[in-house]
Amino acid sequence: MAGGVVKVYGPVASPFVATVVVCLEEAGAAYELVPVDMAAREHKEPHHLARSPFGKVPAFQDGDLTLFESRAISRYVLRKYKGAAGGMDMLGEGGGPEAAAAVDLWLEVEAQQYQPAVAQIVRQCLILPMMGGARDQRVVDEHVGALREVLRAYDARLGGGSEYLAGDGATLADLAHVGFTHLLVACTEYAALMEEFANVRAWWERLAARPAVTKVAALMDAFWAGHVSATN
Repeated sequence: MAGGVVKVYGPVASPFVATVVVCLEEAGAAYELVPVDMAAREHKEPHHLARSPFGKVPAFQDGDLTLFESRAISRYVLRKYKGAAGGMDMLGEGGGPEAAAAVDLWLEVEAQQYQPAVAQIVRQCLILPMMGGARDQRVVDEHVGALREVLRAYDARLGGGSEYLAGDGATLADLAHVGFTHLLVACTEYAALMEEFANVRAWWERLAARPAVTKVAALMDAFWAGHVSATN
């Protein structure tokens, strides 16, 4: 049975965990962050695999309900707490099939086009050096080019009169970008990519200024600050 304070398993430094936490903050929901020691490979231990069978973070628990995969968890959170924070509808479901389809469409774009590019940049520039490895600049350059083309499409979309990807209000289609985009901007030398396109820059500024995003970004920064200085 679901109810009470929900648990999110994993470090908020993870962009995937950050997505879920942003949604919980937007919903005004009570939650507990339960640490998972990734360096010690706790995510591959049986007790975590029981929650997340592919050994990833986040995992999520609400009473007897256990979920994994950040987008599925985020949808659950935004459905469960819909209306808790001023009647928010961050899945577009209150606007009928067309509004919900717009959210779904841009979530797919984020998953299939945006994330594969930005994640590789962040991995090469931030995560590999932190683990003692060296970046492959060829891989970085390839994905910078791919991300630039995605942002060009975003800029055209956002130039059509909508402040957010799926319409006039922020939805999960926007929030799903927060974790990786914050790391790109705050922890790599490729922040200028977001500056190349005026509509994208304004969109990110609006998104980053949301109280939920500001809070989660600060939590991410508290972890990554030392690692960034150590790898630059």
